[in-house]
Amino acid sequence: MQSAAGDAPRQPPVAAAGKPQLSPSMVRRAIFASVLGNGLEWFDFLIYGYFSKIIAQVFFPAGSGFVSLMLTLATFAIGFVVRPLGGILLGIYADRVGRSRALSLLIMSMAASTLLMGLTPGFARIGYLAPALVILARVLQGLSVGGQFATASAMLVEYAPPGRKMFYGSFNMTAQSFALLLSSGTGYLLTTYLSHASLVAWGWRLPFLCGALAGPIGFYIRHKVADSPEFVELRERAGKPPRVSLREFFRTNGRAAFCAMGVIAVGAATNYVWHSYLAVYVERQLHLPLAVALRGAFFCGVLNLFLFPLSGRLADRYGAYRLFYPVTLAWMLCAYPLFVYVVSAPSAERLFVAQVVSTVFLAAMSGAHPGMLATLFPVQSRSAGVALSYNVAVTLFGGLAPFTITGLTRLSGSSLTPAFYLIFAGFVSLALVALSRRGHPGLGIDGTHTTRISAS
Repeated sequence: MQSAAGDAPRQPPVAAAGKPQLSPSMVRRAIFASVLGNGLEWFDFLIYGYFSKIIAQVFFPAGSGFVSLMLTLATFAIGFVVRPLGGILLGIYADRVGRSRALSLLIMSMAASTLLMGLTPGFARIGYLAPALVILARVLQGLSVGGQFATASAMLVEYAPPGRKMFYGSFNMTAQSFALLLSSGTGYLLTTYLSHASLVAWGWRLPFLCGALAGPIGFYIRHKVADSPEFVELRERAGKPPRVSLREFFRTNGRAAFCAMGVIAVGAATNYVWHSYLAVYVERQLHLPLAVALRGAFFCGVLNLFLFPLSGRLADRYGAYRLFYPVTLAWMLCAYPLFVYVVSAPSAERLFVAQVVSTVFLAAMSGAHPGMLATLFPVQSRSAGVALSYNVAVTLFGGLAPFTITGLTRLSGSSLTPAFYLIFAGFVSLALVALSRRGHPGLGIDGTHTTRISAS
């Protein structure tokens, strides 16, 4: 079951009772590797949104600025369209060979695609080959990110002690806050201290080139971090790598997948409206400098470093679903007034207040998401289950949000379109979770899954 010495990390020793024994250093390495790797992957992915307007000028020249921007946002959406495919394939791979090997592969793939993005010449130099290479980079990024959240979530939750799975899982969301902090801070510094000409010529490439440094983290995970104890226990019991067919997966996990998509939808919409789409909204609708939005996003990233773990702790203490319903309803009631507050008199101060309020709601909704999703699925299909449901929901309600809202705003002429989009996502979330858990109120609520471990 183990490769040659030095080729893979030492696995946790298994006690006589079959329960893997963990050292504190092993747990720390697993958390550090999962959080840092996930954070750097999301930095690579988010930075595209912040520089979408400049990328439009470099790679998608068109007679209309709106058409050029829409082409760029469509390319942004492509990265999400392929995410479910990457998620299910890489999720199956993680369930088959182990979490650490899959996480390492994902991070190195993301580093390679980000390097391609940073090195591709512009349209003026190589013509239509330039946008083609950008699309290829986004596809590779999408495939990689598609499996990242699920694999990192599975590893964190499987390393967590009983009663702390939501808290440990929240570190995955903290990693995304780290990515937001790093990407918005980088964007703010570049847009503030570089001229527009320098930014278009070479400045926007710097974050992508730096993001490629995530590659060594992948090697570290591959050689220093062991597979999670629950996965090792599964292998010890089964005597061979677990295998779950797609037909078997959908037969046994269909209800859990719908519940997971409901859990994610409203948080995904909120995240991408207030982060990825915000750069476009601030400049085109509010007519404020991009630096204003980036300052607020940076502060919100710092805030979420503390709010996400707090949300995870509260979910462990009071129950994740007992918090999910009231928080989602409260956010639906606040979304419209919050946008009215900003749009009625656009200013840096009002935008900052709205960013902070949305961040608090996002943390309350999303802090427990990794734990909630991971505990909906059994160990043998956990990565695949989380990857499929998470990526479908994020693609539909998050990745397509900038493109959809920009188009709807153009048609309606209303600056309040994002608020209606968030309210709609809230309705979808509540309906999916309520219907999928009807008759199964204990589904995932106690941080465990009762499905029998098997190798089928």
